[in-house]
Formats: sequence, C-alpha cells, structure tokens
Amino acid sequence: MESATATPNTESGAARGARRRRRRFSALTRQVLAVNLIALGIVIAGVFALDQYRRGLIEGRLDALATHASIVAAALGDAAAPQFLDPGRAWRIVSSLPPTFGPRARVFRNDGELVADSRDSARAGGRVAMRELPPPEAPARALLARLDDALDRLLTGDLPPSVEAEHRRVEYFSEAVAALRGGIGARARHDAEGRLVLNVAAPVRRVREVLGAVLLTAGAPDIEARVRETRRDAMLSGLAVLGLTVLLSLWLAGTVTRPLRRLAAAAERVAAGQAGGAADIPDLSRRADEIGDLSVALRDMTAELRARVEEIERFAADVAHELKNPLSSLHSAADIFVRVEDPADRRRLRDVLLQDIARMNRLIGDISAASRLDAELTRAVAAPVDLAALLETLVAVERGKAADEGPRIVFARPAPGPVTAPGIEDRLGQVFRNLIDNAVSFSPPDGTIRVTLEARPDHALATVEDDGPGLPPGRIAAIFDRFYSERPSGEAFGLHSGLGLNIARRIVEAHGGQLRAENRPGATPGAVAGARFIVRLPR
Repeated sequence: MESATATPNTESGAARGARRRRRRFSALTRQVLAVNLIALGIVIAGVFALDQYRRGLIEGRLDALATHASIVAAALGDAAAPQFLDPGRAWRIVSSLPPTFGPRARVFRNDGELVADSRDSARAGGRVAMRELPPPEAPARALLARLDDALDRLLTGDLPPSVEAEHRRVEYFSEAVAALRGGIGARARHDAEGRLVLNVAAPVRRVREVLGAVLLTAGAPDIEARVRETRRDAMLSGLAVLGLTVLLSLWLAGTVTRPLRRLAAAAERVAAGQAGGAADIPDLSRRADEIGDLSVALRDMTAELRARVEEIERFAADVAHELKNPLSSLHSAADIFVRVEDPADRRRLRDVLLQDIARMNRLIGDISAASRLDAELTRAVAAPVDLAALLETLVAVERGKAADEGPRIVFARPAPGPVTAPGIEDRLGQVFRNLIDNAVSFSPPDGTIRVTLEARPDHALATVEDDGPGLPPGRIAAIFDRFYSERPSGEAFGLHSGLGLNIARRIVEAHGGQLRAENRPGATPGAVAGARFIVRLPR
C-alpha cells in the first residue's frame, strides 16, 4: 500500500543538474534564437515577394510590346489590299524590321494561316543570325546560376508554357486568336528551360475589317537579370542578417544563460550540503539587472538559511543542556529512592522526582512552543491589531490573577480611540503577557507595574515598568538569550524555562519592531528604581 503513494518520476537535484549540462543549448538560448529567426524569416519571405516586383516589370514590358505590335499591325494594314492580306507585302514589312527591334514577328491571315515570320531564314535568302556565346562560367558562378535558374522556375511556375514549335496555324497561339477577334492579346509564358517569354498580338485592320494578326514574341533577359540581381542582393542581405542574428542571439543568450547556470550550480551545491553559505553563490550584483537581483536574493536567502541552520544547531545544543540537568536529578533521585527505606527520606525524594518531572514537562512545553514559533509566524496573516484594547484586556486579566497578594498593575492608555498596528493578535498578546508576568515575578508585593501605550506617527510605543531590583549590570543584552536562568531570590527552582523573553523578542522582530530593556534610574545617582521593557511596533 505504501508504494502506491510513491512518485516514480522524482529525480534528485544532481540528476537534474547533469541533465541540464547534457543539453548543448539551453531552453532560453533556443527561445532567443527562435525569436530572432522569426524576424529573419520575414526578410527571407521578402525574397519571394519579388514576384510582385517581377509582375510589375512584365506588365510594363507587355505594354511596350503591345505598342510595337500596334505599329507593325498599322503598317501591315496600310500595305494590305482591300479585304486581303498579301503574304509578299507582309513578308517585306516583317523582314524590313531592324535587327535592333528584337522580338520575333509572325503574321497570320484571318483564315488562321501563317503568312510571314521574321525568323524564316529560307525566305530571307538563307541568312542565319549569329550571336557570340558567353564565356564559360566559373564553378562558383555556375552554381549560383543554377540556383538562380531553380528560383526562376519556382517563380515562373504559375505561367503557362510557351508554344515554340513551328506551328503555322493560329489556333496554337491564343494571343493571336484574341487579336483576330479585334482585341489585343498579351500573355507572359515560360519556355522549356524556365525562361520568360512575352507574347503580344495586335489585329491588322483595313478600314474596319480585321485582315489578320501580328504576333510579337520576345524574351525578357533584362527583366530576369534585374529580378536575379535584386534577389541576390536580398539573399546576401538575408545571409548577412542571419549570421549577425545568430551571433547576437548566442551572445545575448550567453550573457543570460551562463550566469543562470552558475547560479543554478551553486544553488545545487548548497542544497547538497557541499557549500558553506552565501559566499559560494556568485556575486553578480554589478550587472544591475534582474540576474543581478536574483544573485543578491540567492545570496541573502542562502545566508538566511545558513543562519537558520546555525540557530537550530545552537537551539538543539541548548535544549540538550537544559534537559540534562533535570534528567540527571531524576536519575539520582530515582536511584536513591529504591535504596532508602526511611519514609521521610522517601517522601523528600518523591517531592524531588515530582518537581523534576514538572520542570521537564514545563521545559518541554516551552521548547515545543519556541520551535513552532518561526513556522507559525511565517504562515500567519497579519491584520490590524488594536493595541490599546489588547493591553487593557491583558492588564484586567493579570489584576484578577494577582488579586490582593501581588503588586498593583496600572495601565495608562492614550487618548480615546484605537491604536492599531499590523500583526498577529495572539502572538502580540503573548509578548505583553510574558513582559507583565516577568515584571510581576520581580516586583515586591507592594510594588506597582506600569503599562503605558503611546501613539507616534509611524510607530506605537508600549512600555512595561516594575519596581523590582532592576537588570543585572552588564547582563542586559543576555536576558534575551535562550534559557537565561537568573531569577529573583526566594523563587522555587524550575518554575520558569528562561524562554519567555527570548520568544517575546523573536515575535516583536518578526513584526518588524524592536524590544529592548533598560534600568529605571532611582532618586539618587547610580540607584536603580526598577526595570523597563520597551516595545516599538511599526504602524
């Protein structure tokens, strides 16, 4: 049954630290890189946004080509016979186009037959146009060219293929078909190698009759070159941004993750008991950022934990010492009790045993209350406490307990109205109850215990004064130590554990206040009129 409550996935701090060290990049480093790469992705996406730029260039070129087609069509129309497009005249006009014109010109009659082609070398007398081939490219440039070709094919994939076969019927050219219907046909295409091809057709008119169509076909290497150049610039810029982004991201992540890893490793050493205290936590306070604040907080926390551990060790030593005395007395009394036979001696030993048992019971109860004090103060929620009403109630209770046998207790409260301070009412009541009990035990039966409360702008000041012998010279600070045992003469041994004033000071300090003690000066120089305890609580 017990194994059912176990947590199988629990791992030790050392295992978690080893797992963190095995990671090449920390989670924070990956997050910084991811955020920066998102911005870089936007830059790279801009490379593909060049498609819009390319379309603008193509539309401008198509418009210019349409103007050329309209001029050629007008010339063909002027040279045409009425209701007939003469192939010879059409050929002469097409062949007379200057070499610098560029586009390939084809003329179709209105019956769909091709009658002239500017690249018909047979009709041009066997002339063959020649052009110089570019020199072989270097391997790096050839690789870049192949990359450009691949991107060109990617970007031109939405264009229809070009019809470059030697078809002589108009049905194969949708642009020319549109021109025979009286409009301007224009379209961008790509050839088998993915290069851009522009087709524009214009109608050849005579008066109002469409006699045929002229189709201009042109490549656009300059457009491709401009797009490639712009794309290369964008890609080079993107690569430069990528390199800079990665370097800056690694630097930024390093400035964050390295100190965090140092702090985590130091905290693990402290948790494993391999470090001595705050000095083992890296001091990064000079960073003046959140990591510096974390370093300071960890050092303060470690110092506080070390102080708590040392306090617990001292407390344990003090408890062992205080319990040793009544235990030794119990052991001796019990050992003698079994060996004596005189009834009177046995009664005295029995009284000693009962007294030691009562002393141990009281001591264990006070030790238990003191050990729970810090935890209770940490968990409790502070609320406004009316100190005047609290002290008035405590004084009334103490008066009822003392009756006519003890010192007189008086309370001088401030002006009417509450005097509030944030705190835990039960614990503050314990403070004043301990101080009043202490004053009662040291005051003579005819003495007076004065409890006063004063409201200041930022704090409340409560004092408890007695008419007793005062505090021992040079031992005023020691009375707040645990198990301080100096008691008034005549008091039975073991009635007090010596924890009351220590608990009172710890409660007051947990409330952000101060508890101090001093002697009341007497009527003559150097004389002591009694003791005074002063509690200062922030309002």
